[in-house]
Amino acid sequence: MRMTCTAKKCGVRFQPPAIILIYEKEMKGKNRQRIMPVRNFSKFSDCSRAAEQLKNNPRHKSYLEQVSLRQLEKLFSFLRGYLWGQSLAETMEQFQRETTIDPEEDLNKLDDKELAKRKSIMDELFEKNQKKKDDPNFVYDIEVEFPQDEQLQSCGWDTESADEF
Repeated sequence: MRMTCTAKKCGVRFQPPAIILIYEKEMKGKNRQRIMPVRNFSKFSDCSRAAEQLKNNPRHKSYLEQVSLRQLEKLFSFLRGYLWGQSLAETMEQFQRETTIDPEEDLNKLDDKELAKRKSIMDELFEKNQKKKDDPNFVYDIEVEFPQDEQLQSCGWDTESADEF
């Protein structure tokens, strides 16, 4: 019989480096703490790769099922910032810059790795903001009338007549 765990809190310890998970076992109802040591991680390590390796580690896999990969990446970035000698505030600000999407940024100019990262951030934001049928504020067929106070702006591509085709 496999026991399932409900993750309550997840954090990072800097000395010695470890990811700490507070969880509750399904049957007992007691809060437990699991310390997962972080080995072979330096200030030059890739946080997303380290998070993936920890999440897929057979010893920790069942405990980390409910912890998102993004949260583990964030914890590893805090650890990497600590190894670089940054303050927690500096590391948080840097992580915020890396995980926020600038609407003016041209995504066509990004390499494949950065584009995949931006897409996963957008997917996560979409999932977070999506209204599901089970939500208390869910309304099936919403019709919205947008105000027409201002003159509509026309674009250059739609001003040409249909005769030119």
